[in-house]
Amino acid sequence: MTDLPPVPAEITALVEARSAARAAKDFAESDRLRDEALARGWVVRDTPDGPVVTPRPPYDVLPSVDALPDHSGAPDARRCTVALLVEGFADDVRTCVEALLEQAPDDVVVVLLDNASDAGAAVHELAQAHPGRVEELHVERAAGWSQARQALVRADVARVHVQMDVSTVLEGDALSPLLAALEDDGVAAAGWRGVAVDDGWTSFSDSPAGDVEALLGYLVAVRRSVALAVPLPPKARFYRNADMEWSFLVREAGAGRLVAVDVPARQDRHRGYHDSDPAYREKESKKTYDRFLQRFRGREDLRLGR
Repeated sequence: MTDLPPVPAEITALVEARSAARAAKDFAESDRLRDEALARGWVVRDTPDGPVVTPRPPYDVLPSVDALPDHSGAPDARRCTVALLVEGFADDVRTCVEALLEQAPDDVVVVLLDNASDAGAAVHELAQAHPGRVEELHVERAAGWSQARQALVRADVARVHVQMDVSTVLEGDALSPLLAALEDDGVAAAGWRGVAVDDGWTSFSDSPAGDVEALLGYLVAVRRSVALAVPLPPKARFYRNADMEWSFLVREAGAGRLVAVDVPARQDRHRGYHDSDPAYREKESKKTYDRFLQRFRGREDLRLGR
């Protein structure tokens, strides 16, 4: 790893002045000083241990996902976009994207959202290496899972929006079967892994291919019109159980059926689960599942075969 260049004295002075402005709750001045440092080629990021100053990267960085373009009202401009939320683990991102580009139809575009991660350079390298196939988005302030995912939906211009986790690695053309399933106007979304709620509604288990009660978000293709009409649960900061909640919202709204399709893919280490803080993971997952139960528990009309 290349050592970072020393921070010039004038930038250090700006950072110290910014810290003083933040301490005085003068956030307008704090933002002005941060922008001045950025204009001089340095990025200031706040951490629990204090501000961190790094050279400005060779790509644009938006302040937050709220600054992503909103194409909600735009007509479909392409067939399919695969959207990946990048929260670090550069090697995993490279493995996922390279396999995706090798296996996906040529007209599929991959959009990578660097959610204030340490994998921004890898995202940029992939976009530079595959112009026209890979698009990059970078934000300075990390967003929660639902906020980031829904911002990607609004930024999309494709008929079909594919949500894919970087732990999912394609081992063949997994997208064409999902796109084919969506040729049925009655299907709202098609995915790799389907689940059903167990009796008692306290857990869920895997379902075979075919119509399912819910789809997990490791690899899911959804009509963009449906993803806009039935947004992801806005309170879901963490991914786990949010797919269940969204799936039942789609079916409750009558937006269409959910279909699981057997496709050639594997799941490598799921960093979002295994490498997240256990206390945070369990807290946010429980919040989402409790919210799901409050709304849907006992809705046997939404159970398949009931």
